[in-house]
Amino acid sequence: MARAKKTTKVENEAILETVLWNCRVVLRGIGSLEKNRDAVIGLVFLKFAGDKFEKRRAELLNQYKDDPNKDIYLDQPAFYTRANTFYLPENCRWQQLKDGAGKSGLEVRLDNAMKDIQDKNPPLNGALQSNLYSTLGASQSKLKSLLDEVDKIRQENYPGIDLIGRTYEYFLQVYAASGTKENGEFYTPKSAVKLIAELIEPYSGIVYDPCCGSGGMFVQSLKFVESHNGNSKNISILGQESNPATWQLARMNLASRGISCNLGQEAISTFEKDEHANKKVNYVMANPPFNLKDWQTATQTGETPDARFTDFGMPTNANANYAWILHILSKLDVNNGVAGFLLSNGALNASGIEYEIRKKLLLEDRVDAIIVLPRDMFYTTDISVTLWILNMNKKAQNKNGQKLRDRRKEVLFVDLRQWAGNIQEIVIDKGKKKKKNYLTDEQIAKVKAIYEDWKSAGECKIKCVSYR
Repeated sequence: MARAKKTTKVENEAILETVLWNCRVVLRGIGSLEKNRDAVIGLVFLKFAGDKFEKRRAELLNQYKDDPNKDIYLDQPAFYTRANTFYLPENCRWQQLKDGAGKSGLEVRLDNAMKDIQDKNPPLNGALQSNLYSTLGASQSKLKSLLDEVDKIRQENYPGIDLIGRTYEYFLQVYAASGTKENGEFYTPKSAVKLIAELIEPYSGIVYDPCCGSGGMFVQSLKFVESHNGNSKNISILGQESNPATWQLARMNLASRGISCNLGQEAISTFEKDEHANKKVNYVMANPPFNLKDWQTATQTGETPDARFTDFGMPTNANANYAWILHILSKLDVNNGVAGFLLSNGALNASGIEYEIRKKLLLEDRVDAIIVLPRDMFYTTDISVTLWILNMNKKAQNKNGQKLRDRRKEVLFVDLRQWAGNIQEIVIDKGKKKKKNYLTDEQIAKVKAIYEDWKSAGECKIKCVSYR
């Protein structure tokens, strides 16, 4: 008898992507892109939460198999939450939802499951949408088909793959690529986020994102720590997001991966209300909306000056780029805070008050590096984008095992606009693809080496010009 062929990781990736594609196809033409996205990702959340619950339940059954009170333990939420697992009431468990998928009222049962999970798990309060499936407009058969497809996303089917990470990455990426400029703002290309993490090295402390989108910066910061054999428990996460649906996406994305976070009490602009006022952080990672207009609120235009802008001046209401810079600067720990964030290239030559702010940033030695990225990496624009690194301490010091030289009165400029040609094709619909540039791991390592060589004590191989 012929032995069954063992599939490789690459083959498993391709099979998984077909399943994920089918999940999207089920709802094609039914509702808005945003509602379809939230419906698919909502079911994925239920599936992953259900898988973790059943695994924990099996552990408890084995642990207390000889205890006459084992049935009491199995239904105690504390026995699950202490293992970083959400407790699921019976009507929220994936197998029960799947078994009842053929019966009428499926959309109501799904909405009730979303509500009841939040009721039993306070950290999820507000993270899941209300009445999403009842208002989706999908037929009973379509919802059942969607459940059947999501049910195929099982770890045993795809050995060697980070299933939660790969699934969320796929959906967040393709829905961002399929949507409008505003849709794209909830997702930052993976290679750009990885570059930021590699350069600012968030090994421990508080990582903050004032416009966190779907939470990709936080995911990558923890991946960075783990890939360098650090302890992710040494990282705390603070964030904020103004779009309610995206705020919920971020919380689902992080919760599914078991990442604790504080994204504030509501979805609101950081300019209108700083959800983490008076907090200082060790690291900032951010991709603010490019060239945001009309950003000022009563917080900035009222009689009481906004402390974030008193030292440098109020940026123009026509463009929020420098408002983001100053907000980020105001959050950094005054002794060792570091920030890596993305802005449109226009921020480098803006005139008027922005010129004066930029000049003061340089004279006060807050800018460590400016890196211009290749064109057409981002879903919101095809122009090149700039990565800024701010540093509150450019003096000679030992940090993360590296001896750093005194870099005061210096700024590193790196132009990567010629690093094009690495094309990723994202299938956004039948017969329709979007092509985007990305940085390879080797290129990211090269930029990191340039930055570290420039910072390091000893002979620098990079031409350095001081300014006064």
